[in-house]
Amino acid sequence: MPASLSLNHRAYQLVSEVTHYAEGLGVKPLELPRGARGFDFGIQAQGGLSAGAWLARVCLANLGTVGWKEHAVSGTSCPLVCVRSEYPVQACMGSQYAGWQIASGKYFAIGSGPMRALYGAEPLFDVIGCREKCDVALGVLETRQFPSAEVVDYLADKLHLPPQKIYLFLAPTASMAGGFQVVARSVETALHKLLELGFDLHRVVCGEGSAPMPPVAKDDLAAIGRTNDAILYGASVKLRVRGDDASLETIGPKTPSSASPDYGDPFSEIFKRYNHDFYKIDKLLFSPAEITFENVDTGRSFQFGSRNIALLERSFFQ
Repeated sequence: MPASLSLNHRAYQLVSEVTHYAEGLGVKPLELPRGARGFDFGIQAQGGLSAGAWLARVCLANLGTVGWKEHAVSGTSCPLVCVRSEYPVQACMGSQYAGWQIASGKYFAIGSGPMRALYGAEPLFDVIGCREKCDVALGVLETRQFPSAEVVDYLADKLHLPPQKIYLFLAPTASMAGGFQVVARSVETALHKLLELGFDLHRVVCGEGSAPMPPVAKDDLAAIGRTNDAILYGASVKLRVRGDDASLETIGPKTPSSASPDYGDPFSEIFKRYNHDFYKIDKLLFSPAEITFENVDTGRSFQFGSRNIALLERSFFQ
């Protein structure tokens, strides 16, 4: 990644554009407690697919392209969310990965975005680098609650910034924009799976992926099920990598979601089986349905896994 701008500064470039187009996007700018700034993408605001694409770009620290195209699952239209980054490790693992559980009092949100690199507390930063110092922080919160003064104070303390330098982008999972930004994590889930398997992520030079956008669910719990199914059973990812072929042939079969013993049921059923505790689910389940490695050094490609259309239909429409 060019060293001229930090992840947070890159994402900050989007703030003025989101502000300018907010009304058309169905997004509501917010004045949060303590002078922090915010944008409602789906708590009270309408949001939509375009808003979701902007939200996903913030998650990626503006280091990726995000869009969608017409697609159908069993004959029913479901937009195919498409993501690409020439800096996938920085964009996806340094920023987009939902690695910060923000809990303060009764408030809880899943935090992602470049503010994670500023906080830098997650062990994965010891592996990928990407920790940074910056005079502004941008974060995406998967939540249905607006942050209180206590939450803003918590973030300001962890980020070592005054609240006025913190920008928060808010959306629940059961919303158009919130669901879109979760489904836009196809490449991120592939990289995280490879990290768990001990693969050297610095070999990855480009990532692109797609996954179908499910209908908005009736509540956030149901939405968690559908958006996870979109990745586990519907996502297709291509990673361009360097290095040897033998390691790709060895690690490849372990990479798609089908390699996990928890594979095979809608995520809502798996989640219920483990009493809604993510940490009891096999962590190697969280990966795309299919993945292709394209070795730019040798010219060979290796494809593993496949999409499960029957299970997508069961999850999305029944």
